[in-house]
Amino acid sequence: VQLQASGGGLVQTGGSLRLSCSTSGRTFRTYDMGWFRQAPGKQREFVAAISWRGGSTYYADSAKGRFTISRDNAENTVYLQMNSLKPEDTAVYYCAADQDCLRLLGNDADYWGQGTLVTVSS
Repeated sequence: VQLQASGGGLVQTGGSLRLSCSTSGRTFRTYDMGWFRQAPGKQREFVAAISWRGGSTYYADSAKGRFTISRDNAENTVYLQMNSLKPEDTAVYYCAADQDCLRLLGNDADYWGQGTLVTVSS
């Protein structure tokens, strides 16, 4: 599984961005997918995850109510809609895939994409 994240950029506080993660491979729809982020000088942290059917979603407390993860299995793409962005959301965002959602919730995965930088100005 190869992952390609995109959609990052510079946005003002309170703004929105939608990140996309496109994948290759016929098995995408069998993988649970997650978004993670790593801010400068900090460890990588879990942001959100979605089950392979899309029926279950999970969020870090920092993302609840502001971020929405979704997926389009026909397009082999997972999204992260980020609203009401704050300066503390500034980070490199990574998408990841694993067949065990518990691993994603544990900040781990079998497959990782390259990151996309999100910068929120105050």
